[in-house]
Amino acid sequence: MTTNVIAEYIWIGGNGEFRSKTKTLIVTKAEDCEVDNLPIWNYDGSSTGQADGSSSEVMLYPRAVFSCPFRGQNALLIVCDTYDTSGQPTATNNRCHAKTLFDKDLDAKPWFGLEQEYFIMNPSNMKPIGFPATGWPDPQGQYYCGVGTLNNFGRKIADMHYKLCLAAGVKISGINAEVAPGQWEFQVGPCEGIEAGDHLFVARYILERVGELHNMVIDYSPKPIKESGWNGSGCHVNYSTLNMRRGFASKSGLDFINEAIEKLREKHDEHMAVYGEGNRDRMTGKLETSSYDKFTHGVADRTASVRIPHAVNEEERGYFEDRRPASNIDPYLVTGKLFETTVL
Repeated sequence: MTTNVIAEYIWIGGNGEFRSKTKTLIVTKAEDCEVDNLPIWNYDGSSTGQADGSSSEVMLYPRAVFSCPFRGQNALLIVCDTYDTSGQPTATNNRCHAKTLFDKDLDAKPWFGLEQEYFIMNPSNMKPIGFPATGWPDPQGQYYCGVGTLNNFGRKIADMHYKLCLAAGVKISGINAEVAPGQWEFQVGPCEGIEAGDHLFVARYILERVGELHNMVIDYSPKPIKESGWNGSGCHVNYSTLNMRRGFASKSGLDFINEAIEKLREKHDEHMAVYGEGNRDRMTGKLETSSYDKFTHGVADRTASVRIPHAVNEEERGYFEDRRPASNIDPYLVTGKLFETTVL
């Protein structure tokens, strides 16, 4: 007996944007929907800025599978990476590089928790919802984790996104309203290795689709409100390895954390180069950010580049938070870079 399955193939286009298209799979058994058994597909790369018309096919290789929360039963979301017909990854295919890095030391067991901030924008004026058509809303202070009509804007979108991520199998661990009107955050993780990028990738895709349903624009840029006094958006990365979580031999987990932080200090400029376009506008040393050009760290310090939580410092094991990444990061680039610097 055969079953029709709707498969939505998702990838990144030539300018870092989401692209997707759909096909019907005819399956005879559940194993047909496992990632290694899904068909390779292709698309017209000349229409996405990834190929020219004389050789326009770009290949889609399935890498991770999620349930599709929009189309119901027998529907899938398929994370793909992209290659030209000679087998070379496209310029926006950073997943393959990250996977190569993680595979070099599987015993390190890196865990990531990603805190994705974003703004919900009204397409009629490209202002965050909660901003009046003219002038400014009340200053920041009442909106963070705010409740009530005058304090919270966009809960319907954030809640729908949360529920749909859970239905899809995304490891979403929470949401909260953020500091500015119309600004929200969701958290993904803990995820191990390459799956951190996959789960954030699908969570972002679902959020874009929810934005479609409500005729709202999702803005991942790090500083959409340029005027002073308004927070930007980051994608803070909480990170640990097995040694940081438990210690090893005579060294505590905190020893491994501090060693990793010193390695990050030495590579600060390299990390900032992949921590998001426009990040300098956000990282001014104000509004809960560190300075773009200076590496700092501290315990429970949200103005530092890297924060060690108070409980981790007390227990001498756990994780640290890299607060430098911007909201528009490629998660594969950033998680791979953290692993490369601190482990490899």
